[in-house]
Order: sequence, then structure tokens, then C-alpha cells
Amino acid sequence: MNTSKIIAIILIIASFGIGYAGYNKIAESTNQVNLLGLKIEASNESGKQEGYLFLGVAALLFLGGIYSLNKSKN
Repeated sequence: MNTSKIIAIILIIASFGIGYAGYNKIAESTNQVNLLGLKIEASNESGKQEGYLFLGVAALLFLGGIYSLNKSKN
């Protein structure tokens, strides 16, 4: 197996892991509580920003992995 294919597969797998971590970080940054009919929402903006950053890095890693996988085929 070619080294560039191995690196491409590692990039794609890493993108899934980082994307999952980013999604969880965004989901954990917002909580809602219903108290006597009142809906109270608390959010952590810095946690959301970090989650979106993780998702962006995951997208870049995924695209880089796909690009190197296609380039190694040629």
C-alpha cells in the first residue's frame, strides 16, 4: 500500500474524530431548563466557538484526505 494512501486514510479518520468532538462541544455548550413554566437557556459562547473551530478543522482534514486519496490514484 502506498504511503500517501495511508496518510489520506489517517486524515479522513482523524477528521471524523475531530468532527465528533466538535459536535459534542457545541451540544454541551447550550442547556435549557424549564422551571415553573419558564424556559431558561444558558449557553457558553466560547465553547460554541471552539466547537465550530473543531468542525472547520475536521472539514479541512476531510477534504485534504479526499484530495490526497484521489491524487495518489493517478
